[in-house]
Amino acid sequence: MAIQVCMGATLQCSFGAAPSSLMVLPANRTMTTVPAATIMDHAPLVNILPFGMCSSPANPTVAAATAAALGVLTPMPCVPATAAPWIAGAPTVLIGKMPALNNTSKLMCNWGGVIQVVSPGQTKMMIP
Repeated sequence: MAIQVCMGATLQCSFGAAPSSLMVLPANRTMTTVPAATIMDHAPLVNILPFGMCSSPANPTVAAATAAALGVLTPMPCVPATAAPWIAGAPTVLIGKMPALNNTSKLMCNWGGVIQVVSPGQTKMMIP
């Protein structure tokens, strides 16, 4: 069984230089010990905070800096671009009519990165 993800979970992007934290607003009024997350908690700079420096060549700022450095990959500050919800989640566990987020879910960044949960923020609540 997977572990339910909540506010304060640690996230990592495949193109990010540092981990980040998941921020969950208490809009659904469902708590573990802190607000529980759903697959809709994917808003950039609201739910998904920056991952330090981005090294994705698909990111326009990285591409421009790399071109200016004559082709040497030049990481630039991360600004997450997550337009779609988390993939999978727990469809049998609903929070505010949305599937709960579990620690095996993935989130795609528009710049090609895959964001995954490193630490779910709590370890007591298991979900199928």
